[in-house]
Amino acid sequence: MPLFEYTGYNAAGKKVSGAVEGAGRRAVLLKLKADGIFPTNLREEATAAAVGAKAPIKLELTRRVPVTELATATRQLATLLGAGLPLDEALGTIGGQLENVRLARAFSAVREEVVQGQALHEALGAHPRIFPVLFINMVQVGENTGTLDQVLQRLADFLEEQAKLKSRIQSAMAYPVLMCLIGIGVLFFLFAFVVPQVVRMLEDLGQALPTPTRVLIATSEFLSAWWWVFLLLMALGALGVQRWRRTEEGRYKLDRLALKVPLFGRLNLLVATARFSRTLGTLLRSGVPLLKALDIVTNLMQNRVLRKALEDTSVAVREGEGLAGPIKRSGVFPPMVAQMAAVGERSGDLEDMLFRVADTYEHQVDLTLNGLLSLLEPIMILVMGGVVGFIVLSILLPIFQASQGMG
Repeated sequence: MPLFEYTGYNAAGKKVSGAVEGAGRRAVLLKLKADGIFPTNLREEATAAAVGAKAPIKLELTRRVPVTELATATRQLATLLGAGLPLDEALGTIGGQLENVRLARAFSAVREEVVQGQALHEALGAHPRIFPVLFINMVQVGENTGTLDQVLQRLADFLEEQAKLKSRIQSAMAYPVLMCLIGIGVLFFLFAFVVPQVVRMLEDLGQALPTPTRVLIATSEFLSAWWWVFLLLMALGALGVQRWRRTEEGRYKLDRLALKVPLFGRLNLLVATARFSRTLGTLLRSGVPLLKALDIVTNLMQNRVLRKALEDTSVAVREGEGLAGPIKRSGVFPPMVAQMAAVGERSGDLEDMLFRVADTYEHQVDLTLNGLLSLLEPIMILVMGGVVGFIVLSILLPIFQASQGMG
């Protein structure tokens, strides 16, 4: 059980202090009162057993909780509840075995609030940076319907699917990003160290240099003299875009551009559509009403264009329309979303249709990523080969001319 340190006064009015174990703050206060102690300060002592591991406070405050760890903890909690373990004991068990300090502390704090009589979703709501709104709302539905363990299983499935999708995107983009960084490093090395040495050698030849060589020399001298201007312009440009992005108009236009930019625009739309469909389907299957589910999904949507479309959809549904019509009128989501939603509404199985949409577009994400990689790799190779080839040609041409003049 948690350990609490206290300071206060006993029945004789003498100041006392010490430590006592208890199931929660309220239980400790009752225990001290029964012993004739009136505490003025009561603080829970953070022990290694309570948090699952020892770690510096700084690490706890800065480290984020990975989605995979939250999904694992959620599935374990669902398993314990399904086996008949009381909620407070299940929370204590989970909090005592987690390696992530911040998540372990959160579960310990939630357990304390539950022991004191607070509902689980209310206790989770005190930690919004760890437990998202979707998580809290689904837990509330599970508590109200008596199906908390089943809802937690669905939550774990949902979080794991989201983590898999994110992992696939990151893994697919890691190679082109690495190639790009290596290419930039090679070009910097050539222009900073190799080209200046070659330029001095060519100037010593004392002959008219061909056009490619003159262009290379001019480029090298320009970059050597004004490289700081490029860095300054890039920094100012990034700062200006960031400030503009903070405005509602700037954020909306940039988000619209993100959906229309060549190559990556379609990928962004597919990812957002898959997340929207799976999130809405998970909420509906867990018993969340459609309007509330739409509000939750709208707040989770980061792209302003898609968020505006969902806000309009929510208004239309609130006025009595179905889901399919407003989504189709928005013209933002792929047509298949509205078609499948219409089928689901007619058959009374909307959540299953949304899951099928999510599966379809997650598969499309994989195909699109593979297509982008197959296109980006040769483009990057051609660009790098062209630049390196130009440098080599610019160096060799005057050497050939000099050798022919000597002959």
